Amino acid sequence: MSHTHPELSAPAPLPAGGLRVIPLGGLGEVGRNMTAFEYDGRLLLVDCGVLFPEDHHPGVDLILPDFEPIRDRLDAVEALVLTHGHEDHIGATPYLLRERGDIPLVGSKLTLALLGSKLREHRLKETVHYEVAEGQTITFGPFVLEFVAVNHSIPDALAVVIRTGAGVVLHTGDFKMDQLPLDGRITDLNEFARLGDEGVDLFLTDSTNAEVPGFTTSEKDISPVLERVFAKSDQRIIVACFASHVHRVQQVLDAAVAHGRKVGYVGRSMVRNMAIAQELGYLTVPPGVMVEAKELADLPPHKQVLISTGSQGEPLSALSRIAQRSHSFVHLEEGDTVVLASSLIPGNENAVYRVINGLSRLGANVVHKGNALVHVSGHASAGELLYCYNIVKPRNVMPVHGEIRHMRANADLARATGVENVVLAEDGVVVDLVDGVARVTGKVEVGYVFVDGTTIGDISEASMKDRRILGEEGFLSVIVVVDSVTGKVVSGPEIHARGFAEDETTFDEIRQPVIDAINAAVADGATGSHQLQQTVRRVVGRWVNRAHRRRPMIIPVVIEA
Repeated sequence: MSHTHPELSAPAPLPAGGLRVIPLGGLGEVGRNMTAFEYDGRLLLVDCGVLFPEDHHPGVDLILPDFEPIRDRLDAVEALVLTHGHEDHIGATPYLLRERGDIPLVGSKLTLALLGSKLREHRLKETVHYEVAEGQTITFGPFVLEFVAVNHSIPDALAVVIRTGAGVVLHTGDFKMDQLPLDGRITDLNEFARLGDEGVDLFLTDSTNAEVPGFTTSEKDISPVLERVFAKSDQRIIVACFASHVHRVQQVLDAAVAHGRKVGYVGRSMVRNMAIAQELGYLTVPPGVMVEAKELADLPPHKQVLISTGSQGEPLSALSRIAQRSHSFVHLEEGDTVVLASSLIPGNENAVYRVINGLSRLGANVVHKGNALVHVSGHASAGELLYCYNIVKPRNVMPVHGEIRHMRANADLARATGVENVVLAEDGVVVDLVDGVARVTGKVEVGYVFVDGTTIGDISEASMKDRRILGEEGFLSVIVVVDSVTGKVVSGPEIHARGFAEDETTFDEIRQPVIDAINAAVADGATGSHQLQQTVRRVVGRWVNRAHRRRPMIIPVVIEA
């Protein structure tokens, strides 16, 4: 098994006839999925998604894949293939198109429709689209692409087969093997087996549920649980789920009709995505069941159902605002039922539990995955992955999509079925397929690209560290006025604090040591305000750490008068 190594250097030039795989995101985290494939000097991109920020990313709206390794080669990109319409696979596409707007976009009908609304929001209208479906073949430069139906928690997901002179690559995208899917569209295992008989040189497989034994529960098993929730509830019901989870919304609509309730959507992305799904025929809305969310308030509580965004605790989502009593027209009442019909994305646990506690504090009955089967995963568990390895019989395996623990578990599954060459890579680790063998050949520098309002990529890791310090440790400013001739302190130090201590007498004991340190520095030949500022920072920093066990941001200001 190949492992990542921090000492890896830049890869050597790709040998003639070889295929290079460069993960730009998604290997080591659940999100911002993006992979570049290089053959004969040309590039093919698969997915271009976002990662949502966690608590240690203060002020950040989104996190993008790092385009830097391909930025000066964007003219060599033949196409961007999008496996399905989830944000962690399509959400960064508008940012890529800002750098080259005519990259051909390849995806299924629903995927391109969901992406289209996003592109319009970014005012990107003149884009090139190629709509594909399972069973189709399309060629871009040296890449011959075939598409295979896979089942996931969004309709119209596709695996992609990439054929080049280096061999056959099968990229599953996100998938599972639900044998009773709500839309009747199962993962095409016959095609997987046919490809296995032909020979798959490199198999890139979804790792998200590799640690979970057995098979992922069927979506149909959710319906009886929702039925019981509706039967027991005699007041309003709010169901929060992903804005792209068409199947879950369909189940809620069906339950609402069965119990004589009306339904309204809350959240801009939910309204937009469900309108698209209904228009394209992926969502069946019974006549008379839908009303505007604001109009639901005119109905008795036992006639109301709201389908909302915010199942991951996003601070500005509809559900979070409901939990904080700050929503413009949805006001929770004692005895209302809230269903969180989603799984916890790693890293979102604290945010979700904050929302659950807020809803519970308001008297709601909160139903979530921890106490009821109200959501099933969209990813293959260990039993399904083993099944795929046995029918695909790949020569080389490269786990993708997941945290390190997920990918390692997936690698172990592959080895258990007899796969001898399993390549375990992370973002930026380059894997070359040459003469039928995949191996790590180097590393390119990739990092997080932060979107903060209208700012893209200008927030560095150092800036993020400063934000974390400000948020967790507080802020101190120390202002000292010195005589420009003698260097003696003539005023101050004046110390101001935010998020550290409210009592200004806290700093009385450090004022004289600051004066003494400045005088000593001047006596030792220190000149200029910069040197004196560093002296102040060191003295105050040592005192704060020793006396208060804190590391606030310290801004010293030395003024010569």
